[in-house]
Amino acid sequence: MTFVIKETDIARVALLEPIRDAAGAGAQLLELWPLQTAVAMDNDAKYTEDLQVRATREIARLLTGEDVTIADAEFVYEGATSIPGRPQSIVDAMLAANEAYENMAEYSTTADTQLVMASVGDLGVEWSEEEIKKVAEAVETISGYLTPDGKPLEAVADREAVSQRLASALVSFCDMVGLLDDSDDTYGAKVLACVLFLNGLNERLGLPQMFVSEQQLHGFIKMLNDSRQQAVDGAQYLAPLIAAEWDNHRDRILWDPHQAKKDAKAEDERKNKAALAAKFAHIKDDESKKAVEL
Repeated sequence: MTFVIKETDIARVALLEPIRDAAGAGAQLLELWPLQTAVAMDNDAKYTEDLQVRATREIARLLTGEDVTIADAEFVYEGATSIPGRPQSIVDAMLAANEAYENMAEYSTTADTQLVMASVGDLGVEWSEEEIKKVAEAVETISGYLTPDGKPLEAVADREAVSQRLASALVSFCDMVGLLDDSDDTYGAKVLACVLFLNGLNERLGLPQMFVSEQQLHGFIKMLNDSRQQAVDGAQYLAPLIAAEWDNHRDRILWDPHQAKKDAKAEDERKNKAALAAKFAHIKDDESKKAVEL
């Protein structure tokens, strides 16, 4: 069966309130570009690194079922191939996760279907020949339909454009997930590979990246199993998560370390004054004494 882009679903999803809200968050984030200050550029670079650390941690948690920590993920991101006192299975899963993550980052500029398949291999996910064939066809169709000239779309800080592009990406993603066999224990890992593709697709469409935790992915899978309109319900489930991540990205870029330091100092002073006031609240003023200015 040929994979078909469902334009009616895209049009419907683009008008959903959660998608519109996410599109608003995306437009506000994108309007910051081009970044104007060294602080903003540094903040964005740190956010990008942090996103990979968070994402690969969640991937490793799903693949191993272990309690992978941010510290684990940071060590591997920085080049560690073993961590004293930690299971090697966790490290190996994160090494694989970083390889898959970086392959899909390359897809965003090349639209090379083989990179998607390489990411699946990196994660150790076993797809049947039929699934490989169907997903490869879907990736080719999605890429050709959404970026027909073979080049990534330029980011546009416009709510309507973001809404349409986001709807296109989410509907395509949900339909792609629907091609997978959900009858075995590796289904979650299979869907995870598609999530990595969705992030690469987002970037190809001029959209910021998203983040989905292991727990949220399990919730997404459960929702799909109970849904009769997967593309619509899947998009509605993911939209608030995307909006939250795009708001987080924007806040991270706008964060001013000097202002944060001043705010923290002011907050400490406020708390100290409040503590002193509470400490001496039981002492009554002596009305017979004159007030003394300090």
